[in-house]
Amino acid sequence: MKRSELEGLVPFLAVVEHGGFRAAARALGVTSSAVSQAVKALEARLGVPLLIRSTRSVGLTQAGASLSDRCRPALSELTDAVESVRDFGERPAGLLRINAPRIALPVIFEPVLGPFRDAHPDIQVEMFLDDRLSDIAREGFDAGIRLGQSVEADMVSTRLTPPSRMAIVASPEYLAAHGTPESPDDLAEHRCINFRRPTRRTVYRWRFIDNGESRQIAVNGDIIVNDPNAKLFAARSGFGLAYEIEPVVRADVEAGRLVPVLSDWLPTIPGFHIYFPGRAQVMLKLRVFIDFVQSSLLTGDRDKAVHAAGAQPG
Repeated sequence: MKRSELEGLVPFLAVVEHGGFRAAARALGVTSSAVSQAVKALEARLGVPLLIRSTRSVGLTQAGASLSDRCRPALSELTDAVESVRDFGERPAGLLRINAPRIALPVIFEPVLGPFRDAHPDIQVEMFLDDRLSDIAREGFDAGIRLGQSVEADMVSTRLTPPSRMAIVASPEYLAAHGTPESPDDLAEHRCINFRRPTRRTVYRWRFIDNGESRQIAVNGDIIVNDPNAKLFAARSGFGLAYEIEPVVRADVEAGRLVPVLSDWLPTIPGFHIYFPGRAQVMLKLRVFIDFVQSSLLTGDRDKAVHAAGAQPG
């Protein structure tokens, strides 16, 4: 490939990312005219318009959208490769973009983020809380966090937290008024706070272990939420029983705002894992984040943390 064929790609992708020529110019540290000329030259070499220009906005043509979609992951790989080389002999620094579900906030970020910032002040952390299963490479994230370790084949997955027990909790006021369930079958007589899965749009069925067998129950209730914070709010308000992983409800239980029930019937699930593209050299900023979280939240055998063959985060 000739060098001239690559010229203009970075300004073009900057215009797409920042939504206009002026913003792209500021990000690149050049003039708007320089960005515009580079993109026009790229369009001339390709023989097809890439951008739809107006006085108020810049949009993508079909060709521009196709080029952007295919070039962004490649540019991200190149940028990461350069950063990984620059990491040698330098302090960890830069923007670390992490995609995580909302329940990761109280379990991982709340206990760890403050001390991590104190230890690594040159790293800027972006927490993008999203319950969808995003394509982290395509969307420009350095890593993603999810419960369990089921990720794409080309990703490296490493454990951040130990396995967690599930918990069913309710406010003391609710239990005083409605009684305490003694078995999963008793839930038919109780109000339960349902959770609608953001990815599947279905209502989550509560899972139990009954005589060694897994059992799922569709519970009744007049409250349905799609956010863990809303679920805990409803439980603390006395609206019914809530089903959640134990670390998320721990503070409310310790403070007496919520009371656990049916503990002997509940399963244990895998802990949180962080995953990232399987590169030979993991960026220093990501490597120190993984090490810091593991040392803060993990106990036991850390040698089992990395699940991709031959891959080590640090």
